[in-house]
Amino acid sequence: MTHSIYWESINLQPDVLQIVQKIIKENPFLVQIFKKADTYEEAKNRLRRWITEYADQHPAIATYLRNSNSGSLDRLSWQEIAVIRLMDYVENEGKSFTDPNLNGAMVTNWPVKHLWLAIRYGKGNAKRAFFLDMLYLFRQFNGKLGQNKPSKEKVLRWMSRYSSGLDEKVVKERKHNKDRIIRKIIQNIDLGLQKSRRFQFRPGMNFEEKYRMVSSWWNDYRFHLSFAIRHPDMLNEMLGNSLSEKTMKRLYEARKKGIPLFVNPYYLSLLSENCDFQAPVADKVLRDYVFPSQKLIDSFGHIVAWEKEDIMRPGEPNAAGWLLPAYHNIHRRYPDVAIFIPDTTGRACAGLCASCQRMYDFQNGHFNFNLKKLQPRMSWPEKMHLLMDYFEKDTQLRDILITGGDAFMNSDESLKQILDAVLTMAVRKKEKNKNRKDGEKYAEIVRIRLGTRIPVYLPQRVTDSLIQILSDFRRKAGEAGIRQFVVQTHIESAMEITPETQKAVQKLIRAGWVVTNQQVFITAASLRGHTVRLRQVLNDIGILPYYTFSVKGFMENHYNFTPNARAVQELAEEKVYGRIPENLQNLLKTVHEKEICVPEVINKIRQQAGIPFVATDRNLMNLPGVGKSLGFRTIGITADGRRILCFKYDKNRRHSPIVKNNEEVIIIESKSIAKYLRQLESMGQNIREYQSVWGYSLSETESLSAVYLYPEYDFKVTERFTHLQPGAKTESFDKEEKNVSILVSQEYNN
Repeated sequence: MTHSIYWESINLQPDVLQIVQKIIKENPFLVQIFKKADTYEEAKNRLRRWITEYADQHPAIATYLRNSNSGSLDRLSWQEIAVIRLMDYVENEGKSFTDPNLNGAMVTNWPVKHLWLAIRYGKGNAKRAFFLDMLYLFRQFNGKLGQNKPSKEKVLRWMSRYSSGLDEKVVKERKHNKDRIIRKIIQNIDLGLQKSRRFQFRPGMNFEEKYRMVSSWWNDYRFHLSFAIRHPDMLNEMLGNSLSEKTMKRLYEARKKGIPLFVNPYYLSLLSENCDFQAPVADKVLRDYVFPSQKLIDSFGHIVAWEKEDIMRPGEPNAAGWLLPAYHNIHRRYPDVAIFIPDTTGRACAGLCASCQRMYDFQNGHFNFNLKKLQPRMSWPEKMHLLMDYFEKDTQLRDILITGGDAFMNSDESLKQILDAVLTMAVRKKEKNKNRKDGEKYAEIVRIRLGTRIPVYLPQRVTDSLIQILSDFRRKAGEAGIRQFVVQTHIESAMEITPETQKAVQKLIRAGWVVTNQQVFITAASLRGHTVRLRQVLNDIGILPYYTFSVKGFMENHYNFTPNARAVQELAEEKVYGRIPENLQNLLKTVHEKEICVPEVINKIRQQAGIPFVATDRNLMNLPGVGKSLGFRTIGITADGRRILCFKYDKNRRHSPIVKNNEEVIIIESKSIAKYLRQLESMGQNIREYQSVWGYSLSETESLSAVYLYPEYDFKVTERFTHLQPGAKTESFDKEEKNVSILVSQEYNN
């Protein structure tokens, strides 16, 4: 069958034809296959036969295809990985997919057709990025592209490129930045440009007195929230008028579109007037994380939810099958864990991250920086009681993540109220279990997590009074049977780890909480050695890495998106040097014990294992509907070179039965590898150091580190599910349970 499509008659551009000629010259077997084929269908069938013959002679391929989640990937050669990608390209040739990056337009996977048209006729509409990807695919097969994993010594050299915010030269630079900002704030107060009822000068004060007063205010987190920069002009002035005309134009446009600007003075002091990416105080990651990109600005107002579970309709299950209260306070994907977002100032943050997963909600006002508007209303305690009732009546829930926004943006009073309510609920649940038989008992709450970026954005918020609340809760909840207490922070770069951050983290650890980190693998953070350097400095101050996330979203996050192939490359070639030996896993788990000094445990493991950092995190993508995974195969590629990935859910953890029925998710990446490498080159990178990234086309999800496993119960938990979509197929989802779910849904959604 021939396909009559208009682009079949388009002549390829000269620069594209040069790449095609390289493919022809380096792969005579491919020329034989395609030149002898008079039609596209014949070419596809010839290629399929060649792949089949090769696979028959390499049993590791068949083993992997049968058991793609059982570690069989490690037994594949670099060449065999290339053949599997070719196999997947042929098998998925001609399939069409919805591409949210193109506002839901359909794209069709034609890798074989594009290649055949180019080799046979020099025609087609495939772009340079497509043919570069194909060139390196065949080089992976013919041996011209080796894997060539770097040595530990080379990785250490890459790590040494990056300063941390604890380095003396960086601390000195930031003292200079702080001085500049304080002087500007004094000027703005005198001119009436910045006002605060709480923070005012006394009449008759001279400049030196005002300077000392603002310097003392600097230690008060409320000062930083009151004097946060919300306008592009003031931002530029605070940065010594160093922002380019292009950046200012973009900031004005973002403001016009309704994208908030909110940078507090402390975090602003981490940004240098010097924008040289290669400078010792380079802050490219920080800038890209707080300044909106042009793609984000263009997309704002039309951003669609990446997290399908976040789309909730009263009385209807979410994408993972969970029935939730109709208040937008609980998000849920897994049986074991629920995300709790209070109706308090905890819905705000101390700064806006440009790649925020809540950007979709910023469009409709669910999240904002109007702290007065976000103050809890009189109805909140009553609503919270209903939400606690939901948790208490759930048979499988054992882990609650209190977030927002930011958990530490709650006032002390609100946070104490929330934690007390959670503790009271957990105790009731435990007491009611005493009357249930073994095998019918509900899962009890064993882990509480607080999601926050405060140690980075505003470490002054970690006050003695906040620490007292956390310490008291740790003691009381521990006595009640809750065994793991985690502050889950979000640090992007070692340059964000300052003496103030270190002090805040030390206080949290002394309060009995384990501090973990999740990094978003934006382009500027994906440079060789950057993330392993971050892990090292996190360890130095007592933080355990938890997740390294691929950027979610569609074209709004195009600028910051790093192709998943780079996440796999980082895992295989850099992170590998922080693997913890099996014999030290039990030592790692002791960090949850009350009197244990976490930094000492981390250092002991590093010393005994001879590793520069502990890699307790997993490289993952948060997938719509099915959760976190990095288990994928590259099944296609668009004409402009963006890879089409088929993900499978992570079988290392429990999922809702609904997810198990929909285990595959197709992701069309928003950026080609060719464009990603050009972006790195513009940042001064030697892209030859990244060449093997082209070959990482499939992956398996890492197992969870032992430190993040739930503690075992001394009883058997019921297999029944509550709050699950009626009719969901589970082994024990009987008629009685179905009725319970319907009643619970009606109770919370009326």
